[in-house]
Amino acid sequence: MVQLTRIYTRGGDKGKTSLGDGKRVPKHDLRVDAYGTVDEVNAVIGLARLHTAGSAADQMLMRIQNDLFDLGADLCIPLPEEAADPEAEKMALRIESGQVERLEAEIDSMNADLEPLKSFVLPGGDPAAAHLHLGRTVARRAERVMTALAEAEGVNPEAIRYMNRLSDHLFVMARYLNAQGPGDVLWVPGGNR
Repeated sequence: MVQLTRIYTRGGDKGKTSLGDGKRVPKHDLRVDAYGTVDEVNAVIGLARLHTAGSAADQMLMRIQNDLFDLGADLCIPLPEEAADPEAEKMALRIESGQVERLEAEIDSMNADLEPLKSFVLPGGDPAAAHLHLGRTVARRAERVMTALAEAEGVNPEAIRYMNRLSDHLFVMARYLNAQGPGDVLWVPGGNR
């Protein structure tokens, strides 16, 4: 269990931060950007959960929030070939294929009850769905940062798969919630000409 006794350490006052293996990097480092963007996704999901309390969707989102902390932990410790402290890898928490497979099963379950799309969906509808659409876009940004990082140094492939699947999950859940309420907001091409 993590125990935080101090919230501020002053260690980052000069624009650097420590990765999970102890290596100091600039706060704008791609790795820091990646796990920071994952944290943004988590915060948006927290907003969506304000509107899903007590539902099956809320339980899924709670599991996802926990997974996103796992993902942040995964990203903050470089893979062994880049790690400053090889011992840190023994302690590293890595995203596993089972977490991706759970997202896929949940997507399939929710999608089975939805009408096929006949147009693109505009973000909106139910308040939770609107927040999930925002979360989906932040998840796509996190994925872009993670794949840029993967071109420069090692990233757990399951972490990238998880983020790719998460954006799909949030999209399908937004549609699922809208189907139970106001319905999807559909794009009407050229509708305002």
